[in-house]
Amino acid sequence: MDWSKLVIGMLGGDRREQEIARLAALTGAEVRAHGLPWPEGGIPGVKHLDDPAAVLRGAKFALFPIPGIAPSGALFAPAAASAIIPDRAMLAGMAPRAHIVLGWADANLKAHADALGIGLHEYEWDRALMLERTPAILEGLLKIVIENTDTTIHNSEACVVGQGTIGTVLARYLVALGARTHVVARNPEQRAAAFVAGATAHGLEALPELAPRLDLLFSTVPSRVVGANVIGMLPDHALIVDLAAPPGGVDFETAKRLGRKAIWGRGLGSRAPVTVGASQWRGIRARIEKILQDEH
Repeated sequence: MDWSKLVIGMLGGDRREQEIARLAALTGAEVRAHGLPWPEGGIPGVKHLDDPAAVLRGAKFALFPIPGIAPSGALFAPAAASAIIPDRAMLAGMAPRAHIVLGWADANLKAHADALGIGLHEYEWDRALMLERTPAILEGLLKIVIENTDTTIHNSEACVVGQGTIGTVLARYLVALGARTHVVARNPEQRAAAFVAGATAHGLEALPELAPRLDLLFSTVPSRVVGANVIGMLPDHALIVDLAAPPGGVDFETAKRLGRKAIWGRGLGSRAPVTVGASQWRGIRARIEKILQDEH
């Protein structure tokens, strides 16, 4: 395929997207970007534009960040001067039969894309990609734990809620670090796998009863599973970290009201932006190549 004929627009992100943009430009494609941290020397082959609509104008592909979309509809873009909300008017400027590749899309973006005939390609739940970036995410998580506790992970009472890709690997890390590790999951097979990995497995209904023992509570489930009935039972010193995509799994308002320390660990893959950006680009590039192959 001839990459030089492609226009790729990138909106939002962090230093991972810098690496994705750099690698995308190496293909010969025209790459435009807005809303990601811009290095002083720029990114070779990448155009930095002030207007997000101009980034998408005529683009065959738009690349949006992994962390997904906030409840307001804004893309993850901590370096942007203002919120980036890809509305219908902005998306309408893309090329015919355009495609958006992103972590995951909310209902509004899905409706806009459907109305405009734009293909959506979500990779938040791509297990291979998630596994590749899991070590960076967990290194970032360990940093959060170390900076927000006065005790070691070793010999602590730690609980992981959910046994998807991140939850499964996190439980293994905690066991290896010497934590007395509990896993809470609905699926009996996941609980059995957690037991084999050295953790103590529980059903979801056991979480409130387990809570008073915990020093560390990690939620990886993107639905409200850590609510008042759990947070109110935690010890005062307990640390809660939500690793789930929006809307998250932790009731942060209740945690604040009860004086419990709760942190939403979004964008932890930015701990190793070159490594994670490269792994994301491999997945994105494969998707672009398959899309174009299927169209021809």
